Order: sequence, then structure tokens, then C-alpha cells
Amino acid sequence: MSPTSRPRPQRTIGRPVAVSGRGYWSGTVVEVTLLPAPADTGLVFVRGDLVPPVTIPARLASRVDAVQRTVLAHGAAEVQMVEHVLSALAALGVDNCRVVTDAAELPGLDGSSAGFVAAIDAVGVVDAGAAECRPLVIDETVRVEAGGSWIEAGPARFAGLSIDYELDYGPGPIGRQRLDVDITPAAYRTELAAARTFLTMEEAQRLQAAGLGRDVSLHDLVVFGADGPVDNPLRWPDECVRHKVLDAVGDLALAGRPLVAHVRGYRSGHRLNAALVEALLAADDRRHRALA
Repeated sequence: MSPTSRPRPQRTIGRPVAVSGRGYWSGTVVEVTLLPAPADTGLVFVRGDLVPPVTIPARLASRVDAVQRTVLAHGAAEVQMVEHVLSALAALGVDNCRVVTDAAELPGLDGSSAGFVAAIDAVGVVDAGAAECRPLVIDETVRVEAGGSWIEAGPARFAGLSIDYELDYGPGPIGRQRLDVDITPAAYRTELAAARTFLTMEEAQRLQAAGLGRDVSLHDLVVFGADGPVDNPLRWPDECVRHKVLDAVGDLALAGRPLVAHVRGYRSGHRLNAALVEALLAADDRRHRALA
């Protein structure tokens, strides 16, 4: 049996744990509770503030297009900015979890996934029964591109997900950055989890002019002016590309199964990441129909 197909049990978290904070775009204070879930539940969001509560699977079919964040919906019910908690759950190997929220937008915290990682680590990750995890193993390279940006997934270099990402903002304080990392729980905790959301000053001003993020300060995320980050020092010189990889891990979790693949990307964002998931699921469906 190849190392990329070695079975393992499905996993969930050890007990309930709560995380609270303010949503970036809405300014609403929200509490999120992560709950253990049985095998084959997957990662799901629950709008506990609605009557009756609405469950929204963290799957590509639930995704709706949005600016600079990942949004999922079921009917009229939405959950916004889900990529950070999905990234933490996927990277730490949690296959099944109910994420119950009392508002439409998840908390932005400090712009990273570190708060969610701390919560998961506080309760631990445990087996969710005897059912085996069914990873999506990529055997052939699949690529999507748009407007000079691209992202592709090919055969894995180890029994899991690895990402090689290049960010390119051209001349300026962000510039060009590249990171190549195996997404193991240990590497995620030390190399990615604390990397924060970043914007240029122009992007921040445009969002606030549209009525979004009016309660967000320069200390809640990293805003770049002409000379670099404004009133908020970087945690790594290449923190921006680290956050892009963090986001990609969360977006790729919309496949609904752990990816065993090596992913390469250039200037990819939420939309293109989702397009790759769509292409991978379509390729996997074609492969299974050909074998039937």
C-alpha cells in the first residue's frame, strides 16, 4: 500500500470549545462553539441564532461569491469569513465538527487562525469511531487560471497536502514572496496559524467606503501603506504569503475530504482556489465513472 493511501480513522474534537470576537465586516460580536461530531458528518456550520437553526455544510456546493472572504449559504442563511476556522480544522486533521455561530459572520480575531488553533488544541483531536477517512488523492495535475493568476494540484510528495505559493504585488512594500510548506499539524501551528489578514491602504479605504469594516482598526489586521505596514509590525518578513497559504488550506477544505496533493499557486485567491476544488471534484467524478 502506498504511503498516500494509508487509511486512518476519521477524527473530531475531544469536547465543545467556544471562541468569541468581533466580525470584521459587520462589527457584530459573535460567539462560535466548536462541537464534536460523529463520523461522516463532515465540517458543518450551524446558524444557531436562527429559528429553526440552519445547517450549512462546508462544501463547495454551499459557496457563494464574495469579495475578499469565503461565504457559505443554505437558502437565505449565510456564514461569512469561514476560511480561517476551516483552515485550522483541516490542518489539524479534524474531519467532523459542528461549528455553531450566533451571527452571520465569524469573528476576525487578530486576522489569523491562531485563536481557532488554540481552541482546538485545548480540547484535543480524537478518533470519531471506526470509520475510515477517505482522502481525495490527486494522481494527475489539474490546473485552473484566470487573468494571469493560476493554481494547480498534482501528485503528492508526502502522505498529505503541501502548498508552494507565490504572491506578487509588484513594486512596493509587499512585493514578491514565496512559501513552500508541507501542511502538517506541527508546521501549521508554527509557520502559518499566526499569519494575519492583510490589505493595502487603498483596499481598506475602498471597503470602508462601501460600509464594510468600519469597526476594524489598524491593529486588527495588517494594512500596508506606501512604506510598509501601518502601526502594526509584521510577525514574519513574509507574513503575507503565509496568510495566503493559510487561506488556501481553508478554501481547499471545501472539497469535503482531506487532499493528498502538492498544490502550486501564483497570485491565487478565494475564487480561484474554489475553482480548483471544483475541477478536482469533477476529475475525481470522471475517474470513478470510468472505473464503474
